[in-house]
Amino acid sequence: MDILFSIIGLGLLVLGAEIIIRGSVSFGRKINISLFAIGVVIVAGGTSLPELASSINAVLNDFSDLALGAVVGSNIANLILVMATTTLIFPIVNINKNQINQAWINIILGIVLIIMTFFYFNFIFGLVATTSLIYLMYVQIKKGEIDNLEIDKNDYSITISLILIIIGIACLVFGADLLVDSAINIARTYNVPASVIGLSLVAFGTSLPELAVGIVSAFRKKIDFALGNILGSNIYNVLGVLGISSFFGNFKVPAVLANQDLYFMLSITALILMFMIFVKKIGRIYGIIGLAAILSIFEGNNWIYYIWLLASVSVIYSIFSVIRNYELFSSYIISLAPSVIVLFLSLIHI
Repeated sequence: MDILFSIIGLGLLVLGAEIIIRGSVSFGRKINISLFAIGVVIVAGGTSLPELASSINAVLNDFSDLALGAVVGSNIANLILVMATTTLIFPIVNINKNQINQAWINIILGIVLIIMTFFYFNFIFGLVATTSLIYLMYVQIKKGEIDNLEIDKNDYSITISLILIIIGIACLVFGADLLVDSAINIARTYNVPASVIGLSLVAFGTSLPELAVGIVSAFRKKIDFALGNILGSNIYNVLGVLGISSFFGNFKVPAVLANQDLYFMLSITALILMFMIFVKKIGRIYGIIGLAAILSIFEGNNWIYYIWLLASVSVIYSIFSVIRNYELFSSYIISLAPSVIVLFLSLIHI
């Protein structure tokens, strides 16, 4: 029965992703905003609902470590699992300024989380975070540029498009829960160690909706939509999930996240930003790096070494880009900031 439920869950994930993309393409044409903007604002918010529900429940039951762990773990999975899988199928090309700005916002939020290791998440943080989220989403909608999509007379109406997006999100959320629960039962039946279950099924389970959207988007060559969903989900997780959860109680960043995981997340984000700024695309090279990072997690290696590795690669790559493009020296120097910050902050904790 669990195998059947796994198949049904997988089917719902694929179906939900397909429905979301169809509804989003039609919705974008109707209101003249890009698929990237829809991915950031609408779909990312929907796929972050499971994290929001579990985080609020964790805070109310005095398990705030789980709330922060779920957010950071989900963000890391989005950056390495979802982004790597998506780019291996179809590279993200033609990076524009709006997309780079969203990556910068992810960098800033990563630094904010590191700063918050010295403070408590409380009502004030929640108020600032949720207000910032509303403002950022408003700006994203205003700046969203229309995609170069051919006019299709068979496009759905705005109402139908929104209904399709909502149905698609529901299919993603329910399908992910069904697949993870049944997979855990199957693993336990075959005496798979609890540590393996935790690392593989539970840790990455919350990113299954984003993964499904990324894979289907890549095959349909709607890659901007996948990028918007990944970057947008990470923004929602920090400002929305942690912000709203802060209204239900005060909590602090656990030591294990403060010492390793936050820096790992920030370094991966910095690496992605380097690809976006210098290469103008996120290709299969990053996909390979992402898969290598996933393997390192399963092997149980210390993430601090990968923080240094990825940040150092970013700095070295940036320096070579400066040398090759000396006429843009000032702009490249500015873009070195994320990697320099990562190296400096990780040095403090070593």
